[in-house]
Amino acid sequence: MSCCCPEANSASRFFSFFARGYRKRYAKKGFEESQKQLVEGLQQAGFTGNTLLEIGSGVGYLHQTLLQQGAVSATGIDLSPKMIAEAVAGAKEKGLDDCTRYIQDDFVNISETIDSADVTILDKVVCCYPDADALVHKSLAHTNRVYALTYPRDRWFIRLGSKAMAGIFWLLRIDFRNYVHSPATLEQWITDEGFSKQYENQTKTWRTQVYVRP
Repeated sequence: MSCCCPEANSASRFFSFFARGYRKRYAKKGFEESQKQLVEGLQQAGFTGNTLLEIGSGVGYLHQTLLQQGAVSATGIDLSPKMIAEAVAGAKEKGLDDCTRYIQDDFVNISETIDSADVTILDKVVCCYPDADALVHKSLAHTNRVYALTYPRDRWFIRLGSKAMAGIFWLLRIDFRNYVHSPATLEQWITDEGFSKQYENQTKTWRTQVYVRP
């Protein structure tokens, strides 16, 4: 795997630890509330017959569900080898082998080798990457029509929790960090590239947005 920095390598190790648990949790409980909102927004924007690119795809159940609902193909990219292994297994179980492609790598580093897609999804990814500017702009450049993402709401208790987690990770000598970004900054980056916000919703913790290029 080619990662941009030690934090990305740490993120790979950190999320690999939870890979099997993520898949089991989905099998038992289904989508989280913010993911239900994300699917709702994508349904409004339309994804039937579209190609998907999910960055930070985890164990794959989000784009695999969209494939079962009418999308034609999906590329999943994730830093974690164990996440990718679980996604491959899930696609095989669902009979989606022929319409899925999985890459274990850092999207920012390999973006020039990745084809554009009709729909790009970043579910709880911007908050885990040290260079949000590069991630957002490179992923926007690979999006033909719909750009969907979830990220933490900018609230005091979320920022406090983020700082507390950073302290715990520092004590454990873990380089991984999470980030709380300004919604205004993220929205500006996206709209500057010609996208218009079509859907927005939120939970106590997460903000969900879907943008469409007119």
